[in-house]
Amino acid sequence: MVHLAASRYGKDNIRLLKVERDPENPKLQHVYEFTITVLLEGDIEVAYTKADNTPVVTTDSMKNTTHILAKQNPVTPPEVFASVLGTHFVNTYNHIHKSFIHIIQHRWTRYEVDGKLHDHSFIRDGAEVRIVDAEVHEDGKILLKSGIADLLVLKSTGSAFYGYIQDEYTTLKETNDRIMSTSVDATWSWKPYDNLDAAKAAADSFQDGYQNARQITLKTFAVDDSASVQATLYKMCEEILETAKDVQDVSYALPNKHYFEIDLSWFHDLQNTGKDAQVYAPQSNPNGLITAKVSR
Repeated sequence: MVHLAASRYGKDNIRLLKVERDPENPKLQHVYEFTITVLLEGDIEVAYTKADNTPVVTTDSMKNTTHILAKQNPVTPPEVFASVLGTHFVNTYNHIHKSFIHIIQHRWTRYEVDGKLHDHSFIRDGAEVRIVDAEVHEDGKILLKSGIADLLVLKSTGSAFYGYIQDEYTTLKETNDRIMSTSVDATWSWKPYDNLDAAKAAADSFQDGYQNARQITLKTFAVDDSASVQATLYKMCEEILETAKDVQDVSYALPNKHYFEIDLSWFHDLQNTGKDAQVYAPQSNPNGLITAKVSR
């Protein structure tokens, strides 16, 4: 005998860009671009086991609903829009018990023209994205996670790595000064919210939480005299938890982007290692990967 142990289905890669006009200055516009995933869970077993589509909310309807709700509601902060979208599905369809909304917000930044920020022109300034995950239950409860992904950073000094295990397998040499680079993947979990109104009331906290987490990440990376990626990561988590009182835990995944010195002494004794290093070879893989979760 077999049974359906778990099932979810939905629409992936829903693309959406919204233009919002400032009510006090119609010439001033804001743009928000998202890629959204909607997944539903509930009494849908027969669609799998009996070829019965009676309980199926079509994924095309999920796409249309996303566009309609984006027209009818603010889309920022994305934590609130994810809560609005997820609540709609569990409230509209009695047989749907949970909804899962994943939002990727793509980065558009207003740029300057003649020394002044332009009213309606923007630049994509990197691959960095803002991430939101919402799990909405039929009783109204909302679980939210926020995050940053693909934030590529590098500092050319201020990082060391020494004191680690040295045995017969070790070839890595200790260093007091090295390039440090990583692609930041950070997430933080908010306290549970009882309903949509409670999530909406926390809108300012979501915006501040994102801005603070991003700034803490960048500042700590820059100013910490890093003994290791692990040590710097932990300091980032500590400060985010200190700053955002409604955040329960913080997680980072930091791949170590390696840049190796190139020995050029074979060419007329040209020195390019240690204190003389200036030219490096970027490495794609293999790479270190450092992860941790810090909770209250």
